[in-house]
Amino acid sequence: MSFNKMSFNKTTATITTEFAQPATTPPNGESVADGSLDRRELRRQLRRRRRALTPHQRRSASRELCRRLKRLPELQRARRVALYLPNDGEIDPQPLIDWLAARHAHVYLPVLRPLSDNRLWFVRYHAGTRMTRNRFGIAEPDTRFGAHRANRLPAWALDTVLLPLVGFDDEGQRIGMGGGFYDRTFAFARRQRPRPRLIGLAHDCQRVDALPVADWDVPLDAIVSDRRIIQPRR
Repeated sequence: MSFNKMSFNKTTATITTEFAQPATTPPNGESVADGSLDRRELRRQLRRRRRALTPHQRRSASRELCRRLKRLPELQRARRVALYLPNDGEIDPQPLIDWLAARHAHVYLPVLRPLSDNRLWFVRYHAGTRMTRNRFGIAEPDTRFGAHRANRLPAWALDTVLLPLVGFDDEGQRIGMGGGFYDRTFAFARRQRPRPRLIGLAHDCQRVDALPVADWDVPLDAIVSDRRIIQPRR
């Protein structure tokens, strides 16, 4: 995601919080409210926050995250769900896979689309799926498997998409890794209905005071952390 041109529109949000606490102070003591740090430094600080979590904290956060996700009606009724395998300290949604399978839902993983301008395929995943590492070192279904149309689903045909975030605020704004993969892939969601429900996931320590909005950001329907659910009113 690029941040050369910014619009600072704000929106209200509904927040469901259990044992909510203020966002963790960055290691160098700087505020991460918009304007105080540039985009690259903000990403670095937030990635350091999540990588600093202990294995026990990560497992606990994953359990709490999945407990909240299972309460969401859009996930309870979904039959085609995309999620991700965690990397670089991202919060882990993998415990949902067995729960989704028990509900007869199909699980899809993002795959870097070959020969494209930073867009994603969504490829069916199950225990026997052959996996590989993409150019970022992230596990994904083998491209040769995903190249068969029968093994993948177009983005518009998904019911719910769970995507990783680098940071978020209480207004439902978010910041990603900067590659723009999800924004490009789901750009159609701005104008097309029906569309998948887009839910961002993060550790609660990735919450900041405020984030700016880029014109090309695709709005999320909800953000879920290990401590809260934020549902913006668009």
